[in-house]
Amino acid sequence: MKLKKMLGIILTAAMCTSMLAACGDTGSTSTGSTGDSKPASNGKSDLIRVGIINNDPNESGYRTANVNDLKATFTEANGYDAQFSYSLKNDEQISYAQKYIQDEVDYLLLSAADTAGWDGVLQDAKAAGVKVILFDRTIDASEDLYEASIVSDMAKEGKTAVDWLKSQNLDKYQVIHLQGVMGSAAQKGRSAALTEAAEADSSKWEIVTEQTAEWNAEKAQQIVQSAIDAGKEFNVIYAENDDMAKGAVAALDKANIAHGVGKDVIVMGFDCNKWALEELKAGNWNYDGQCNPFQSSYITDIIKKLEAGEKLSEKTIIMDEKGFDAATITQEDVDKYGI
Repeated sequence: MKLKKMLGIILTAAMCTSMLAACGDTGSTSTGSTGDSKPASNGKSDLIRVGIINNDPNESGYRTANVNDLKATFTEANGYDAQFSYSLKNDEQISYAQKYIQDEVDYLLLSAADTAGWDGVLQDAKAAGVKVILFDRTIDASEDLYEASIVSDMAKEGKTAVDWLKSQNLDKYQVIHLQGVMGSAAQKGRSAALTEAAEADSSKWEIVTEQTAEWNAEKAQQIVQSAIDAGKEFNVIYAENDDMAKGAVAALDKANIAHGVGKDVIVMGFDCNKWALEELKAGNWNYDGQCNPFQSSYITDIIKKLEAGEKLSEKTIIMDEKGFDAATITQEDVDKYGI
């Protein structure tokens, strides 16, 4: 009897052990990782993860074209898992960058709102193995913190514009200077040449009003209207983008001040929006400086080379750009270069 009881206990214990082993799959499991790959969203590890930080799409026609170009390229169909963030404020852009680094993107694409303040977050990106590519705008940071920079030469854009203005041989240059967002590469580059010209010959050059309109047409209109109301004399509008030039012209029209070819006020803009080049061709504006917004093809070429393990032949890629004069612009120019 004791033997039967003992056999029963042994059999019960064996059954419990078997049941426990069978129920083990209901607990939590862990998967080992070599650290060679980063988690991709939606479980699609074959996609290249990209975090894109840009300025506000509504900033200008140039920016809208730039954003649309990037969105059309960095798609799932083209092999990318892309996220987009926008701000005209440097601190907000830096916060976006920190988040993308935490999300372990493969590439961080950056058009900085301001040239300064990026060293810390780019050092974090490098430590995390996130490759940084600059587009549209430069920053004040060591070149070893980013893979490449695809940019316009903003200083050259400014010099080309001011050289054109000098060629107009005015007896006196009385300029309303409408600046973009202060501290941005575009603002600094386009402002520098005008500042240099005014300082070199103060007897002939006068900056009547110099104020930021932050790329905005309405703000530019208000600034020019204030100058008109204050009775300031001027004969040049130097606007650092087309939208601000448009706002300035609205103020001139309201005050019945003639502008354009052979008129009282020279109007200058930048970016080459198609509507702006049409104003140039019609003689309502005098000059427009080109700024190429289509950078995605340059960026994808760089990513392909890096993914293939190739070494880049150049760190900075400067896009070729030109300035257009109302006296010589053609319809072909408008159709080809208008954005």
